[in-house]
Amino acid sequence: MQTTLAQYNETQSQDSFALQNSKLLKVRLDQVTVQAKLGSMVAYQGEVGFEHAGSGGMSKMLKKAVTGDGQALMKVTGTGEVFLADAAQDIHLIYLEDDQITCNGPNVLAFEAGIDWDIQRSGGGASTLAGGLYSMALKGTGWVAVISDGPPVLLNVAQAPTFADAQAAITWSSGVQTALKTDVNLKSLIGKSSGETIQLAFSGQGWVLVQPSEGQVAAMTAGSGGGSGAGGIGGSIGGLLRG
Repeated sequence: MQTTLAQYNETQSQDSFALQNSKLLKVRLDQVTVQAKLGSMVAYQGEVGFEHAGSGGMSKMLKKAVTGDGQALMKVTGTGEVFLADAAQDIHLIYLEDDQITCNGPNVLAFEAGIDWDIQRSGGGASTLAGGLYSMALKGTGWVAVISDGPPVLLNVAQAPTFADAQAAITWSSGVQTALKTDVNLKSLIGKSSGETIQLAFSGQGWVLVQPSEGQVAAMTAGSGGGSGAGGIGGSIGGLLRG
């Protein structure tokens, strides 16, 4: 048989997390246990088990109740490899070395189980939205895979005042601080409230990754039955797990 399929052969990388291609993640379970977005498995080889990851303890369960409902996580264990993806969105790998990143919850595809996570408020003080803006902090050592709806841009927040739509900001590094910015003039110009009237302001030393879309993550979150807030980092994000 003659085919043109050889270009799609499985990657032979020995890393625990490796990109099969820009939209498909390969995880070697011989080396790690993984927490991944529920429903993100598209294929696996070997003896692999999937179970609900749970709420992460009483404290996180309470934060989930306060911040709203959102995407659920599953625990993936066993031997072999599992392939993960989410709606053919682009996948990006970040290796933490005793460090922390903050993520828009629905943009988290998978992370090594040894990495600790928590729900935190983004934007500093009280928001004009019920519950404020919430995000997911990941801290420790190991791989994290995040997704973007299209090729993102990496902005150095130390170079200039930096702002992003709350739905478009995917993740930012540990040296970055956030605040809420309300654009009253834009609201007056449009004549009604708009997603662009509330933005996240970034400062400090580090970077923020911004996707070129507000739609897919927001639509998927709304479809799951969670609250929408200002966007992906809104009330529905913080509650990343169903108890």
